[in-house]
Parts: sequence; structure tokens; C-alpha cells
Amino acid sequence: MTTFQQARAFLLKHRTDYDKAVAEFRWPDAVPFNWALDWFDADLARDPQSRDRPALWIVDAGNRETKLSFATLSRRSNQVANFLRAQGLKRGDHLLLLLGNVVPLWETMLAAIKLGVVVIPATTLLTPDELRDRLERGRARAVVATQDQVGKFKGLGAEKLVWIVVNAGAPQEGWLPFEKSADFPEDFAPDGATGPDDPMLLYFTSGTTAKPKLVRHSHRSYPVGGLSTMYWLGLQPGDVHLNISSPGWAKHAWSCFFAPWNAGATVFVVNQPRFDAKALLATIAQCGVTTLCAPPTVWRLFIQEKLADFKVSLREVCGAGEPLNPEVIDQVRSAWGLTIRDGYGQTETTALAGNSPGQKVKIGSMGRPMPGYRVEVTDADGQATKEGEVTLRLGADRPAGLMQGYQGEDGALSGAEGAVYRSGDVVFVDEDGYFTFVGRSDDVFKSSDYRISPFELESVLLEHELVAEAAVVPCPDPIRLAIPKAYVLLVPGTERSGDTARSIFVHLHTRLAPFKRIRRIELVGELPKTISGKIRRVHLRRLERDNNRSDPLRGDEFREEDFPELQKVRTD
Repeated sequence: MTTFQQARAFLLKHRTDYDKAVAEFRWPDAVPFNWALDWFDADLARDPQSRDRPALWIVDAGNRETKLSFATLSRRSNQVANFLRAQGLKRGDHLLLLLGNVVPLWETMLAAIKLGVVVIPATTLLTPDELRDRLERGRARAVVATQDQVGKFKGLGAEKLVWIVVNAGAPQEGWLPFEKSADFPEDFAPDGATGPDDPMLLYFTSGTTAKPKLVRHSHRSYPVGGLSTMYWLGLQPGDVHLNISSPGWAKHAWSCFFAPWNAGATVFVVNQPRFDAKALLATIAQCGVTTLCAPPTVWRLFIQEKLADFKVSLREVCGAGEPLNPEVIDQVRSAWGLTIRDGYGQTETTALAGNSPGQKVKIGSMGRPMPGYRVEVTDADGQATKEGEVTLRLGADRPAGLMQGYQGEDGALSGAEGAVYRSGDVVFVDEDGYFTFVGRSDDVFKSSDYRISPFELESVLLEHELVAEAAVVPCPDPIRLAIPKAYVLLVPGTERSGDTARSIFVHLHTRLAPFKRIRRIELVGELPKTISGKIRRVHLRRLERDNNRSDPLRGDEFREEDFPELQKVRTD
């Protein structure tokens, strides 16, 4: 039995014994290990107890179902790996993966891991400008995308890339059909051993700079580190696990890939053209989903339905992204007898804290450190404090699930070296060791579980000819938790009118993906600043939080919905 198998078995055995799991768990040895070959293929796809079990179960519109067993996915990913190799892709090359929840996404992920190709996961909501950034800074060598994404790449250059299109209704010039992979052998031989520090994933994540940061993970950090996510979710072999998350985001890799397959569970996916809470709940009940993880936005929509009418088979229900409202937890508990367990982590980590199965859940808390994570709460000087920044000890205590670092323009890594890793998230820790989220040490915030960088949005605003200065802050929203709002100072002589706001909204709609689009604009006469001239976003955040309309800094507010014609403006 490998040390990975031993660590997995230990956590499954002690899934409800938090104290023992934390005290005795040890990360597997940092040895050559290819998760797709040495775990998925060697164990899940060969073990008589799991090989014929559904590894992936997708329900599309009209209740059309697709099921693939572990053995089938093993063979199919081998074919895709051989197909990619035939196009010249090799260990260390970068592949931009731009797919929705379709089978080729999982086949390509597994194939890339086997081949040693570094995957750049991306959401299909990205604009052409954002895709250009992924291609250039991500140093992509290949792209795998569906037909509806092909048009976004026109004019982006990169003629030497390998272009692969999925489910094309007609031939696309310059693009290879993904379906050709079916012509390749079902056996795959790697070109060598996979080192634990070999790069595997490269995520673009919002930060406090104009451009997203590049977070690099290794063949150890997310696959092996995902054992902590498996533990928090409470997954067991044979579970049918639904995680509501879009491809391209770290949470999708957390809970639609590594954690469930670490447990030997089925990844269950429901594709809806438009989110329909009632229909989704009916599918969850009908298909016997046993474990569910959803962002608070979804839970708030769920409780608008009569939950007790849905006879579910759920054993574990979880939430992540931001704290859940107590009334949501109470309504779910009343209807199903289950308590939603919150958890916490970042793109840079796997689940590092959470309310694990069988433990007391403190409403509003994101739980305690997961097995394998030594978490400290420290002040700016690195001293322990009751309210401070989530900090991880490195060196001998470095958790397997921590990123390799932020990749710079020159390929060098930073941010996860030295004695500690500072998360940028501020929490309060109580006498029992439970963490309660306070906020970001910078100004990044979340909207519908997406991380939003004010600086990035402000940079786009400033490109408009009538915008002199801008500050983006979260505005409370009953469904999304928060929506991006911009306080805008116009160039002298510009009228603070609806026409001006409309012009700015149109500019934003053509430059920003829908998930981070600014929904409200307030045209103001001045912005609050420090003595050194920095905009005091904290003051504006307070105005929004308190809904204070009497402050002299307030201006004329315009909402996206005030301009129905904006629906015709598309980003693709």
C-alpha cells in the first residue's frame, strides 16, 4: 500500500473523529507520483469494487444522462493523452482548457496529468482580451475549447498553437476535432516518472494588481492535498457527489475532480441553461445524490422552494465561498434534518479549515483547521492574536495542499517560500479554535462565490474617456451576497447624467465577463482619500454596508437594470 493509500484510508476511517485525525494524520511522502496513473488508473479503474461504478454522471437539459465508469474514463483519457502527444504536446507544455461541464473536460484533465502537460483552467465567460492574457502570460502551447468559443480567438495571433475544438457541428479552419482522439490507442505509456514538484495546474486568480495572479500547483499539491477537501466534505466510496461550481475555478477542481475521486465517489453534474432551483432539487432527489456542496448564493435560492417536498438521499451538505446566513442553515435543518457545514480554502490551497462531519457546528464559523494544516492567526508582526490573518507554517510543517507559488513574468515563483504563507484573509478565532471570517486584508471581495478584484475593474473603468477616477466596492445583495459597485469621478465638464452612466455601462459590458460586471455606478463629485492621496475604499464600503444616503460624498446612483438595452451588448 502506498503512503497515499494509507493517508486516504486513515482519513476515511476517522472521518468523524476530528481530534484523532488532526493529531495523527501525516501527508503522504513527497515521492514520484502521478495521480491519474498511480491512483485513478491503478486503483479506481482496476479494483473490482470500483471499476464499473460511475465515475462521472452528467444530467443535461431534458434529463438526458451520460454515465462513464472509472474503467471507461481511464481508457478514454489514455486515448486523449495519445492524441495530444501526437500533436507534439509534451511534459511541461501549457494547455488552455476552455470547456463547460462536458465529458471532454474530465477526459482532457486526466490525459494532461498523465502526459505531464500543465493545464490552465478557464471559464467560458472570459472575453477575448482576457483570453489573450491567458495565452500570453500563461504561455499556452495548445487550446481545447467548444465551438461556441472559437470566435473569441480570432485576431489573437498565436498561430503556432495547437487548436482543438470539442463537439464542432462543422469543420473549423485551423482547429482539430477533439473526437479524433477516439482513433488513438487505449493504452498509454508515460515518458518517465512524475516528480511531486512537477507543475500541473496554472490558475489565474483575482488579486490587488491590475492583472490576475498566476497560481501554480504541482502534481502533489492539488491531487494529494485534496485529501483534506475529501475529509471536510465527508466523502466516502460510492457516494454520488454534486458540487455546484463552474469549470475554470479552483473549487471545480476541488470538488468535481480530486476530492470525490480521492474517495472513490461519483462526480455528479447537472447542466441547466438557466439556473432553476426547483428543477435542480428534483434531480438531486431523483438521482439519489448523497453529498452536496453549493455556494451560499445557491443555498439562498434553494430555501425559496419548499425543501421538505423533496425527498432527498443526502447525508452531507456543505457550503463554501462566504459565511452562510443563520436562517438558511435553520431552514435546511428544519426541512431535511441536516446541518450545512461551512468550509474554507483558497485557489492557493485545498480545504484548510472547515466544519467536518460529526463535529459541533458553530453557526457563522468556517470551522477548524483540517488534518495536515497547521494554521495560525497572526498580526502584522507575525505574533499570535485572536483576530488576524490566516497564516500557514512552512518548512517541515508545509501542507501538501499549498501552491508552489505565484508565477511571475519570468517564471519565478513567490508568495509561498520562507517561514510562513500569509493568506490575506482575516479571521477571529474563539476559545475552541473555531475561525470566523472577518474580511480580506486587501480589498478583494466575493460576488456569487467569484473573487472580484476592485483594482482590475477600476483599471477597465479608467479606460473610458469620461472617467477620471474610480473606486469599486461590494454592495450588499440578497442573492449574490455582494455585487460590484463603482464610485466614479468624471472628467471636468462631464454631466452626471443617465446618458453618461449608460455609456460607461456599455464600455464595461464589452470588456468584462458577466460574473465580474459592475452592476451599479454612482457618479460623485469627489472620492474620499487619505492624506497621501489614496482612495479610502473602506469609507465607501461602510456607506454601502450601512446604506447611508446622507453622507456628503454621495452622488447620483444608476443601476444596470435601469438600461434594458444593455442586454443586447455581448462580450463575445
